[in-house]
Amino acid sequence: MSPSEEFRRHAAECRSMAGFLHDPNSRATWISLAERWMRCAERYDEQLTSTHQDKKAKLHRRGSRHHATH
Repeated sequence: MSPSEEFRRHAAECRSMAGFLHDPNSRATWISLAERWMRCAERYDEQLTSTHQDKKAKLHRRGSRHHATH
């Protein structure tokens, strides 16, 4: 399981816990935790995408320089 999937699983568990609670403060706490886990998943996905794009750009630049010298 990827970190993003793990974070989303934690978020789902927190939302599930919130659904069982009758106390508004406790429910709000669990919902807040779920939102934080989702932000973690989103940040991880963004960083992964950014890293992938950076690597792809470096390979492209390296390939362009290689073709320019030959």
